[in-house]
Amino acid sequence: MTRYPDELRTRLADELAAARRRTQVLADAVDDAELTRQHSPLMSPLHWDVAHIANMEDLWLVRRASPGDEPAPGVREDIDHLYDAFINPRADRPALPLLDPAEARAYQATVRERSLEILDAAGADGRPLLEEGFVYGMIAQHEQQHVETMLATHQLRTGPRVLHADPPPASGLAAELVGTEVFHPGGRFTMGVDAVGPDVFALDNERPAHEVDVAPFHLDAVPTTNGEYARFIDDGGYTRRELWSDAGWEHVTAEGWTAPMTWELVDGAWHRTSFGEREPIAAVADQPVLHVCFHEAAAYARWAGKRLPTEVEWEYAARVDPESGRTRRFPWGDEEPTAELANLDQRHLQPAPVGAYPKGASPLGVHQLIGDVWEWCDSGFEGYPGFAPFPYKEYSEVFFGGDFRMLRGSSFGVGTVAARTTFRNWDLPIRRQIFSGFRCARSAGDA
Repeated sequence: MTRYPDELRTRLADELAAARRRTQVLADAVDDAELTRQHSPLMSPLHWDVAHIANMEDLWLVRRASPGDEPAPGVREDIDHLYDAFINPRADRPALPLLDPAEARAYQATVRERSLEILDAAGADGRPLLEEGFVYGMIAQHEQQHVETMLATHQLRTGPRVLHADPPPASGLAAELVGTEVFHPGGRFTMGVDAVGPDVFALDNERPAHEVDVAPFHLDAVPTTNGEYARFIDDGGYTRRELWSDAGWEHVTAEGWTAPMTWELVDGAWHRTSFGEREPIAAVADQPVLHVCFHEAAAYARWAGKRLPTEVEWEYAARVDPESGRTRRFPWGDEEPTAELANLDQRHLQPAPVGAYPKGASPLGVHQLIGDVWEWCDSGFEGYPGFAPFPYKEYSEVFFGGDFRMLRGSSFGVGTVAARTTFRNWDLPIRRQIFSGFRCARSAGDA
C-alpha cells in the first residue's frame, strides 16, 4: 500500500485537530451538571455529542480505515446503539445509559489516538472510502457539524455567558448595501461538484456536477439585517395573515411568535440574547437577522414584495463569474476561506455587520454568501441527477422528498472544512434554533 503524501496526512491531521479543539472548548466551558443537562428537547445533552463524535470516528476511522479487507475491532462497539442518531430521538437521549462526562472524554481521547496511528501509515489501498483521505475529511466535517450543534445548545442554555470571542470586524459599507439588489443574467452553469482535487471532501448530496439553466433574477446584495427585520415586525408582520403560508400562520398562532427566537421587548425596545448576554437590536442593526425559520423568512420576503431564492439561484450567485462564464469554488475565486474573506470557525460567535468582508464578495457585488448565517432557500431536498449514496444512505438519501427546506452558505459556527458553496444543509421549515437567516430575491421583470 502506498502511503498518503506527507502534505495530505498533515492536512488531514490538522482538520481533525481543529475540530477537536472546538469540541473541547464547548464541552469544557460548563461543569458536568450543565454538560449532562438537556437544555432543550430540540437538542442533545452536550455530553451525548461528545461521545457521539467519538463513536462516529470509532466506526469509520478505527474500524473501516484500518488496513485490511475486513473492518478492525472498534474501541467501544458495545455502545454503538446508544449513540446512533437515527434510532434515538434527541428528546429521548437523556434517559439512555450514556457515558458520563469523564468517560466520554476518555473515549474521545482513545479513539483519536487510534485514528492518528492509522493515519500515520494510511493510503488509499484501492478503497473509494480512503481515496484522497475522504473518510478523514468526512469525520472532520462530522465533528465540525456537531460543534455547530453544540454551539446552538449553548445558545439555548440559560445562565451567564460562558463563551467569549473577539467582536466581528466593523463595516463601512452597511449603509450603502442595505436594501440594494444585484441583477444576475442567468444562463447555463455547472452546479454541484465531482469530488476530485480540492473538493475531495464533498459529501454525496453535493455530487455529481451537472449543468443547470437558471433564468435572470435579482438577489439582495446582503442578507436581511436586524434593522430591516425590526421594521417588518413594527409594520405588523407577525399579525398580518396575508403574509404567511398556511403552515407558517399555524405556527405563529400556536406558538405565539412575535419576533425571532431570542428577541424580546425591554422598555419598548427590541433586544436579543446572545449566549447569555442581552443587547439592544439597535446596537446590532446592521448584522444579518439570526434565528428565523423558513416561514418567517418567506413572510418577510412577501412583505418586501420579493421571494426567497431557489437553491439553484443561490449557487449560481455564489459561484459563477458572469464575465468569464466560469463556475468557481467560492464567490471570491478558488482559494480557501480566510479570516479576511468570511466569518467562519466560531471566530466571533455572531454575524458580522453586512459589508464587513468586501474581499469575499462575488464579482457582481453580492456579499457574505459564505459565513455569518445559513440562508434559507425555497427548494426542497432532493438528490442531483445521477446521485449515488456514499458511504451510507442515512447521511442524505433517507431525507429526500420530505418537508425539508434548503439552507446554503454556512454560518459563523461552521468549520472551514465544511464551508463550501456546494455544501447543502437542510432542516424543517419551523426550525429556529439553528444559525439561520436569509436574503431575498425576485425574478427579472418583477416590479
